[in-house]
Amino acid sequence: MHLRRRSLLLAAAATPAVAAVPAQAAPAEGRRPVVIGHRGAAGWRPEHTAASYTYAVRAGADWIEPDLVPTKDHVLVVRHENEISQTTDVAGRPEFADRRTTKTVDGRAVTGWFTEDLTLAELKTLRAVERLPQVRNRNTVFDGREEVMTFQEVVELARRLSRTHGRTIAVFPETKHPTYFRSIGLPLEPKLAAAIRRHRLGRRECVVQSFEPTSLKRMTGLGVPLWQALGTTGGPYDLPGRTYKEMMTPAGLAEIAEYADWIGPDKSSLVGTSLLADAHAAGLRVGPYTFRAENQFLPAEFRRGSGANDFGDAFAEYALYYRMGVDAVVTDFPDLAVMARRG
Repeated sequence: MHLRRRSLLLAAAATPAVAAVPAQAAPAEGRRPVVIGHRGAAGWRPEHTAASYTYAVRAGADWIEPDLVPTKDHVLVVRHENEISQTTDVAGRPEFADRRTTKTVDGRAVTGWFTEDLTLAELKTLRAVERLPQVRNRNTVFDGREEVMTFQEVVELARRLSRTHGRTIAVFPETKHPTYFRSIGLPLEPKLAAAIRRHRLGRRECVVQSFEPTSLKRMTGLGVPLWQALGTTGGPYDLPGRTYKEMMTPAGLAEIAEYADWIGPDKSSLVGTSLLADAHAAGLRVGPYTFRAENQFLPAEFRRGSGANDFGDAFAEYALYYRMGVDAVVTDFPDLAVMARRG
């Protein structure tokens, strides 16, 4: 364990088939696995809405995850991406037709409407829609009912829900495209750090995540745990030449442990590898992503029925990872994860 820790935590691609996995130790420090509501309860409500977060907590989620992007007037709001044509009704709003543009974000050309081109007041006139309507058609009934939330509003909601349910609900913010936003004069980290200090968020109330190590290193000293997210291909945008594969070696994990408390790999990265054991040996906790119930997101042996969007045996997949000894699961269906955790 590194020194700081000693003193103090659609995707349409199918998940690869699961190989036989030996049982490992229980989650670090004897805790039960944390259930993290991915963008709330994205399997049941349009993501990043008050309804989605509230559903997640009522279903038993321990943490809720807001992805952070800035507005033109530098307010942190929660959207999966800064391009919002898939998650709001902006494309149908004639008053914003002239804001449609193409930008290069993390080396990739993206066309649409961007949060950094609209003020908070303008964003507040938009309404959220289901991001995956072909996969989760049932969620489209809620289209148009919820507004875009600020990070502050998510923190306030988490605290209200904590009081209502008699348990601490943590927020799990992710800095999205932090190098890009820094390059256009809208850095995420100072605003996030200020919010953490202003709300006096402690280590039980907030965990900060990012795919970019330099973003996390800018968040040290706040007294909250840091979570290094890891992809399956390529590497972090802020470290050209560095790969996620290298970061998941024992040497790479030791480097991560110098600044972070957690790693968040794709769930497939734990199958048939020593990553979980190696991370625990480095003093890191492990929370794989993203658990979903639809067949197309499940390993072949857990699929049921013939439809890609039919529900498969999600409980069997949770049971597999809980037996492995993961410390958390990031899920679109926190209710299922909580039920599976009960055994």
